[in-house]
Amino acid sequence: MMNKNQVPDEILIKQVILGETSSYREIVERYQKQVYGIGMRFFKNYEDSCDFVQEVFIRAYNNLKTFKGSAPFKHWLTRIAYNFGINQIQGTKPESDVSCCVVPARESSPEESHLTEEVRVLLRDAIDGLPERYRLSVDLYFFMGLTYKEINEITGVPVNTIKSDVLRAKQILRDSLKGTIAEDYHEI
Repeated sequence: MMNKNQVPDEILIKQVILGETSSYREIVERYQKQVYGIGMRFFKNYEDSCDFVQEVFIRAYNNLKTFKGSAPFKHWLTRIAYNFGINQIQGTKPESDVSCCVVPARESSPEESHLTEEVRVLLRDAIDGLPERYRLSVDLYFFMGLTYKEINEITGVPVNTIKSDVLRAKQILRDSLKGTIAEDYHEI
């Protein structure tokens, strides 16, 4: 007998659609951390992110019959989460969480810690100032760790356009950080 963790998403989804709703628990367990991470990118707090996770899984459950299987379920769920997050913050841009990109030295002095925080703020502001199209590509590529192909499957934007958007975003960021202490930060 196959271990439940080894059952492909598509089979679990078919089981749910056929009325075996307990199979949806496995889907939730597999992807709740990823959806929570997306929620934190938008809301920056535990409670709102937990509410976000619940709402995303409810929306996904209610729309399971629309899942075609042409792309992995993970991408379909990520698209639902990202679109829901965008809709929830209508008119406001989600701040980009660059804390993972600027890591202080292991034994940093107060001065180094201050400079690191200053670079983090400058970088976050520069990313938040990007046009929506470029910021979306930067968020999905750098902060969510998706490949160009995965971003294409989620957004429908052609891979070459995504590559171009990421390159343009990097150039805009370099230009906007020129003359600041963050100018020499080349991770992005």
